[in-house]
Amino acid sequence: MLASCGASRPARPPSESAPRAFWVATSGDDRAAGTADAPFATIARARDAARAVRGPRDVVVRAGTYSLAAPLVLAPEDSGLTIRAAPGERVVLSGGMRVGPLRETKLNGRRAWTASVPRGAWFRELFVSGERRPRTRLPASGYFRPTELPDVTETSFGKESKWLEGQRRFRFAPGDLKAWTNLGDVEVVALHFWTESRMPIASVDEKERLVTFTQPSVFRLTEGFGPATARYYVENVFEALDAPGEWYLDRSTGVLTYLPEPGEDAATTEVIAPRLEQLVRFEGKPEAGRFVEHVRLRGLELRYAEPRDVPRSPQAAVNVPAAIWMRGTRDTTLEDLVVRSVGGYGIALAAGCERDRIVRCDLGDLGAGGVQIGEQTLGTFPTGDDEVIDCRVHDGGFIERSAVGVWIGQSAGNLVAHDDVHDFDYTGISVGWTWGYKPSAARRNVIEKNHVHHIGRGVLSDMGGVYTLGPSPGTVIRGNAIHDVADFSYGGWGIYFDEGTTGVVAEDNVVYRTQSGGFFQNYGKDNVVRNNVFALSREGELVRGKEEGSISFERNVVYYREGELLAWNWKTGDFRFDRNVYWNAAGPVTFAGATWDAWRARGMDAHSIVADPMFVDPERADFRLRAGSPALAVGFEAVDVRDVGPRTR
Repeated sequence: MLASCGASRPARPPSESAPRAFWVATSGDDRAAGTADAPFATIARARDAARAVRGPRDVVVRAGTYSLAAPLVLAPEDSGLTIRAAPGERVVLSGGMRVGPLRETKLNGRRAWTASVPRGAWFRELFVSGERRPRTRLPASGYFRPTELPDVTETSFGKESKWLEGQRRFRFAPGDLKAWTNLGDVEVVALHFWTESRMPIASVDEKERLVTFTQPSVFRLTEGFGPATARYYVENVFEALDAPGEWYLDRSTGVLTYLPEPGEDAATTEVIAPRLEQLVRFEGKPEAGRFVEHVRLRGLELRYAEPRDVPRSPQAAVNVPAAIWMRGTRDTTLEDLVVRSVGGYGIALAAGCERDRIVRCDLGDLGAGGVQIGEQTLGTFPTGDDEVIDCRVHDGGFIERSAVGVWIGQSAGNLVAHDDVHDFDYTGISVGWTWGYKPSAARRNVIEKNHVHHIGRGVLSDMGGVYTLGPSPGTVIRGNAIHDVADFSYGGWGIYFDEGTTGVVAEDNVVYRTQSGGFFQNYGKDNVVRNNVFALSREGELVRGKEEGSISFERNVVYYREGELLAWNWKTGDFRFDRNVYWNAAGPVTFAGATWDAWRARGMDAHSIVADPMFVDPERADFRLRAGSPALAVGFEAVDVRDVGPRTR
């Protein structure tokens, strides 16, 4: 188990010999010697040369962009290898293809460019001068909604058309959908519950206003458990091209059409489409006892990859592959990497990845999420004791809206610390992948000193800044700053203990400006919430779903001015409150509809107080305590989260 967030491990086995260096440059030649004066042209060639050498080896890559013909594969025979950028030089590994030549034309009187791509090519991302550009979208802003779900006979939870059963068709409002050009290239994207459904169109009957899809939605096409139909929008419609920066791909002809922005020149502008699905693959063989060990990637920038034919995910976009995929690795280090402009997750540690470190990496502009650790099932080859520290994981969900910043599945002993996780449409950090109290490998995970913010962004529902699922004994959520979590229709929580969460401690966190609640326990047992600040939620501060399980709530400060202190279900069950401080800056404090005296008569909060905690400036998110704060008298220990997020070197 990791003792602290300052833990570190050697990147390679101890050795008295200096590493043998193999050099790579864009001006190099794979027939050369691979020296500084006669470098190789590709990293793959340098890797192959390094395999013939024993002991530590370095592949040193000079500045430039390296277009990968295939993912770079690292195998057990590459153990001990470091691949690094030359000091102070920018090295980009690209899985994209340059689109061109760009031909000037006109479209409905507007300036447009066209270019040929391989016929049958399919991508949802395009990058112009390094910036992501949007596919055509209808409506241009906001959403459509189905007018009828003809195959749904009941929209109440648990009835005939259950919420987890998808649909292949719906009726639409007049004019929303049409039998557009190349209808098979058009996708409907429905946002419902906590996920998205991407549904290619099979047919549109404009007279009957009925659209049919090639595959069903993930869940019922309602907003949530009630009858309101889901929001949706439409992508890749040629007739919708009308704004600078938009593009459309016609797969049947292999023609890309783009409306340039002011100042863009077809002769000099770089347009990139993703070509590879992944960029780097660590291919250990844990089933044979052969691991990729003590490998380091350092100082590289990886761009432009998009997975194809991704299986749909029930939650968290867990089936979406990553640009850097690892299996059967031990003691590897990904250090000072930049992973940007990719269509899936940034990094995935799959089966048999142990004691690996992701350090000071910047993962952003992501089609899905940042980091995946572990698998969805209890596997034969455990993944665990991995670290994600001092990283920036941000701006994701451009394609898979339900993706997560950092996801830990069936995995134990991991440390996620001092990271800045922000701007995702679903959850920030997620731990566990077991519904209810069934067996789980998630345990002893530490989520510590992270800055998690601007989560949900009003797009999906039922998410958390930090989210747990299933038994996770020994897991600690400690010292994090979590704020600005906003749902669309329900469930924008700061710390969210979902189904079966067991044995988790949340302590010393500051959680504020959430939509639905600073803390929510759906159901679970043996959980402890202590010495936290929960402040300024809009609907409720402390929320409980089912009246079952157990929880201890002690030495917390709760400060609010709207909504409820205790929301939903607090009438019965095994919960314990004591030594807390409560304050309503806008009126009297009530406890699930009860007065202070009635609440205490139930045996709650015997040593707690109702008093202004005297924060320095709560409206500006400064929740330090001023001198003389009454919170100190009940045992609350001052929390200062100014040191959250990545540390400077």
